[in-house]
Amino acid sequence: MDEHLTSLSEDRALLGRTSTAERVSDILRSRIAEGFFPPGTRLSEDSIGGALGVSRNTLREAFRLLTHERLLVHELNRGVFVRVLTVEDVEDIYRTRGLVECAVVRGLGAPPHRLDALSEAVEEGQRAAREGDWKSVGTANIHFHRELVALAGSARTDELMRSVFAELRLAFHVVDDPKRLHEPYLARNRQILQALQEGDKNEAEKLLAVYLQDSLGRVVEVYRRRVSSAS
Repeated sequence: MDEHLTSLSEDRALLGRTSTAERVSDILRSRIAEGFFPPGTRLSEDSIGGALGVSRNTLREAFRLLTHERLLVHELNRGVFVRVLTVEDVEDIYRTRGLVECAVVRGLGAPPHRLDALSEAVEEGQRAAREGDWKSVGTANIHFHRELVALAGSARTDELMRSVFAELRLAFHVVDDPKRLHEPYLARNRQILQALQEGDKNEAEKLLAVYLQDSLGRVVEVYRRRVSSAS
């Protein structure tokens, strides 16, 4: 984790003069979603508090908020750790994604839609793939779905899914071959985008539903294989 503390200290500017536990939790949630803190990582109060320039009490309150969101766990006499998900967690994450993301697409009004951010997420994934950076492809994939949800124009839905996508990143960390997981969805993201650009939300929803079901199957397969090899 030490290699990320310098990068984390750059986020101190985001706190400004109104440093609060909520803003600290926003920063840490984003860092978890970007993959800086893998599952099982112990979060040091001294190191993170020093990097962000916040008090121990503020940081503990931020940890408490993220524990409530199921991103962190507190272990007695050991400290605070980034949560390690179970198969059941992964299934629930995808169940939530299916309910919300498909409903967003289904509920879109008449085109045209503001798809610039969605298109940029597709291009972000393609650039990362060309560079062979499959972790960043996974991040771009999360950005794509975050921007898809943002099409609803609902702050409440955005807030709900922000934690879900952060949990999704925890699931991606157990995948030992990120290229195999993420590469097929580069084309599928573009297909969903194209359907929306053509104003065919029914086709976009159909593509999205199959996409999520296939992705769930791949991630659960990895989880179960890991459990079997560890037993």
